[in-house]
Amino acid sequence: MNKADLLDKTARDGAERLLLARVLDKLEHTQRRNIPTNTGFLSPAEQAAVEGLLRTAGAPEHLFLGGYPGAERAVCVFLPQWQSKEDFEADSVLSALRCTFPEDTGLTHRDFLGAILGLGVTREKVGDLLVGPRSCDILVLPALADYLLLHLEGAGRVKLTCAPLALADLAPPPVKKKEIRDTVATLRLDAVAAAGFSLSRSKAAGAISAGKVQLNYRECVKPDHTVAQGDVISCRGLGKCVVAQAGGQSKKGRILITLERFC
Repeated sequence: MNKADLLDKTARDGAERLLLARVLDKLEHTQRRNIPTNTGFLSPAEQAAVEGLLRTAGAPEHLFLGGYPGAERAVCVFLPQWQSKEDFEADSVLSALRCTFPEDTGLTHRDFLGAILGLGVTREKVGDLLVGPRSCDILVLPALADYLLLHLEGAGRVKLTCAPLALADLAPPPVKKKEIRDTVATLRLDAVAAAGFSLSRSKAAGAISAGKVQLNYRECVKPDHTVAQGDVISCRGLGKCVVAQAGGQSKKGRILITLERFC
């Protein structure tokens, strides 16, 4: 299948087609020159789109790296034939810095992202921003690290002190999750989303039809779409939940499910 056919088959719209075309360029560079290449940082939805493309393209050797386990934003790395995933060093494609500031300043993720983008940096060059009470760890592409160290002097009205940081020293904040145990008549998306986000089934179906719900970071407008264990359901304005377990029957013949909702 040639490049145009791959894009016709996998891209959902023009913006996604452009993204996937750039990804294919990186893959072709690795295959042609037999060296590793990587994309910029991808959102979870973009990663899902890339995974779909690569499955259609024959599943070439690749891996996603975000700097720490559970990272939301990640780069996609294509490996040459001579290199294994175990041998690949993440710090060859990722850098980190730590910005420290006084406690109780109230700085948020939005403050740091705004400060970085205000310097003319594009979003694909920046990974996760790990905001704590006195510091923010920032994942970036290596080419950007020195620029931010020199120019990122403040966020909001707060002065920052920035220094390089080893990936091993990253301090991701604890993930807060709420376990939800429920039963559903069927593993339809509307039924599971209703349980996960404390909605009536009709409201969940309406949100899905309106394009407010993503299944595994891809928009799904079919309320009757079947959900499986391990699936991630996101709802605009309500967050996301993971289907941790699905199976077994209650005494009334309903399906037992366990969901993990991120707080």
